[in-house]
Amino acid sequence: MPQQKAVIIGAGIAGIATAIRLAVKGYTVEVYEANGYPGGKLSEIEQNGYRFDAGPSLFTMPQYVDELFSLAGKNPADYFAYQKLDVVCKYFYEDGTRLSAYADTKQFVKEIETQTGEPAASVVKHLANSRDIYSITNHVFLERSLHRLKTYLRWDTLRSIFRFPQIDPFRTMHKANASGFKDKRVVQFFDRYATYNGSDPYQAPATLNVIPHLEHHFGAYFPDGGMYSITLSLVKLAEELGVKFHYNYKVDEIVVINGKAKGIRAKGENILADVVVSNMDVWFTYNRLLSKHPQLHPKKILNQERSSSALIFYWGIKKQFPALDLHNIFFSADYKAEFEHIWQQQDIYKDPTVYLNISSKLKPDDAPEGCENWFVMINVPANNGQIWTQLIADARKNIIAKLSRLLGEDIESLIVNESILDPRSIESKSSSYKGSIYGTSSNNQFAAFLRHANQSSKVEGLYFCGGSVHPGGGIPLCLLSAKIVSGVIN
Repeated sequence: MPQQKAVIIGAGIAGIATAIRLAVKGYTVEVYEANGYPGGKLSEIEQNGYRFDAGPSLFTMPQYVDELFSLAGKNPADYFAYQKLDVVCKYFYEDGTRLSAYADTKQFVKEIETQTGEPAASVVKHLANSRDIYSITNHVFLERSLHRLKTYLRWDTLRSIFRFPQIDPFRTMHKANASGFKDKRVVQFFDRYATYNGSDPYQAPATLNVIPHLEHHFGAYFPDGGMYSITLSLVKLAEELGVKFHYNYKVDEIVVINGKAKGIRAKGENILADVVVSNMDVWFTYNRLLSKHPQLHPKKILNQERSSSALIFYWGIKKQFPALDLHNIFFSADYKAEFEHIWQQQDIYKDPTVYLNISSKLKPDDAPEGCENWFVMINVPANNGQIWTQLIADARKNIIAKLSRLLGEDIESLIVNESILDPRSIESKSSSYKGSIYGTSSNNQFAAFLRHANQSSKVEGLYFCGGSVHPGGGIPLCLLSAKIVSGVIN
């Protein structure tokens, strides 16, 4: 029997992982990427002696990366190394409170109690609840397709369904947190986890309180070569397995004949394949690559609310700040107002929560000596035609004022290099519709069931991976989407 061929559209992290898994299964695999580099959002920027990881900057659940090497019979340590963080993130509040989120649970609980007065028992209870939600949802919602009958015929699935009320799907995340903590700063701390998948804690279900378990139980890590080394190490593995990558190779169409995916069309030629996997945002997959087949479009799914986007400033800073760590958060004084601006008013609040990542803290060569590379990000709405030039200018001024105030330093005078990424450029560089980072939002208790499936129900041989489909966005979930796709392909 001749070897079967798989074509993957997009060399994002999920596309690369899918390529590895299918190569291990014996497929001939070719990946077509519109950009001149792999990784999608997980890429890098180098300017004037500063290096920045362009997109994802928090690394959790490294076992899903290691698994790909083990699956291929390789030692992960020969390709990829990382270290566990003692402090996951530092938090700065407008009232002067500072929190260090220690990886060690006892230290973390003590820190919150010492800095805020919140009883340690409340935090311990919350983390236990987070663990329980994970134990109920992990094997069902994250590691398997929700769109196949066999998933629901398994005993562990049925057991999870019987425990469904325990995942707290009918309260909002904020309501659950406000009922569990007395101190508003602690409520805000745990509300922030909704932003990990581009959602609003005042709308999203309390089920998202599973996220603290992923961070505080499994830990947070830093790859020795920076986040982009995840991409590079997996591409190296894929190439060793025979996967062929085609860069600067834009796919124009998925060829469908008699209800079956026959391959793709790119650069004026048809490229035949037995299996086609799209790592492109599902909205663009249908509206660009399957535009000739409107009858195939899942209109309800494509019209769902998109996740939030991001505005990122990449700043070269001519000074070092000992008070800062790898990950830092500067909270808004009015969290509710910030989210109302993002979701209801579709603009940017005057006092946004600022995330500051400084990879040169652990990888000194990412910045010149005595300097730091600042990845400065705020959550913003997806692109719906806002006047971004003005929004960006105002946000930049407000961010600099906030950081200068809380750090006691004139930040503007220290910026010697700047690049900007906004929802428009996120869409153009990564084909993420409207610049939404995580596909659809999770501001709905049924969001997990409403995401697009990993396998087409209408086109034989067509599959989907990446952050816009099940199980969701972020590195771990994208890697799991690849695992699910590999599992449903024979």
